[in-house]
Amino acid sequence: MDDTHTTSPFARIPVEVSVSVGRARPTVSQLLAFEQDSIIELDRSISDPVELYVGDRLIARGELQELDGDQSGQLAVRLTEVAKADESL
Repeated sequence: MDDTHTTSPFARIPVEVSVSVGRARPTVSQLLAFEQDSIIELDRSISDPVELYVGDRLIARGELQELDGDQSGQLAVRLTEVAKADESL
């Protein structure tokens, strides 16, 4: 991610991006029964796109990827759709 094309003094301020891979809607009784090794079923499959948010604003969609080489096992996101600066997806 190269930010050298921007001259704004704010361009180098880091922001937190959250990646949503899916949602679950367990009941309270199911939540209370959770323990180590419990499995929570999500509403998406492994091949569905993930969503990237800054705060509550959807800024992009992409595909989960596993990095190779020295970073093997590290997750990353390959962007497939990006919102324009003045729009949301």
